[in-house]
Amino acid sequence: MHVLVVLFSAALTNNIALTNFLGMCPFIAVSRDVKTAFGMGAAVTVVMTLTAAANWAIQRYLLEPFGVEHLQYIIFIVVIAAIVQVLELAIERFSPDLYASFGVFLALITVNCAILGVSLFMVLRGYGFVETLAYGFGSGVGWTLAIVALAGIRQKVEKADIPKGLEGPGITMIATAIMAMAFIGLTGLL
Repeated sequence: MHVLVVLFSAALTNNIALTNFLGMCPFIAVSRDVKTAFGMGAAVTVVMTLTAAANWAIQRYLLEPFGVEHLQYIIFIVVIAAIVQVLELAIERFSPDLYASFGVFLALITVNCAILGVSLFMVLRGYGFVETLAYGFGSGVGWTLAIVALAGIRQKVEKADIPKGLEGPGITMIATAIMAMAFIGLTGLL
């Protein structure tokens, strides 16, 4: 049951994007089209899950036994970069259209602070391996849910009559804030 609570909490009540405000650069930049947003969300989910698992093993079996936890940030970032590079090559090979629609933002998954945040949060919270997998996957699903919802809202807003001062980033920030309040409102559910 505890693993399901971690999964649910990571996806909704402690959403990495809307309650911790991590990963906002690609969140705002790639949320113009639902299809692209979903593809980016899927890529982030895969990277989050894989890096959380890999970084848990590295933390548990290398950094802690040798007393070099101070190298955690550097090693975690290298692991994230390696996994993103492999994913980028796979997307380019199997879905060139999706690869082209991401543009530079696919490579920016490497420096997406949400992914590093997941790895650091799992260490701070002392999660075991299964909890780490649930947390990484749940955080990715939550980030995907948030970016797809924002993309849907932005597509609807483009057709709406918005005052000139709110067009573009203004209305996007307002929509993001309202979504964040809705997700934070789920706190205490479990």
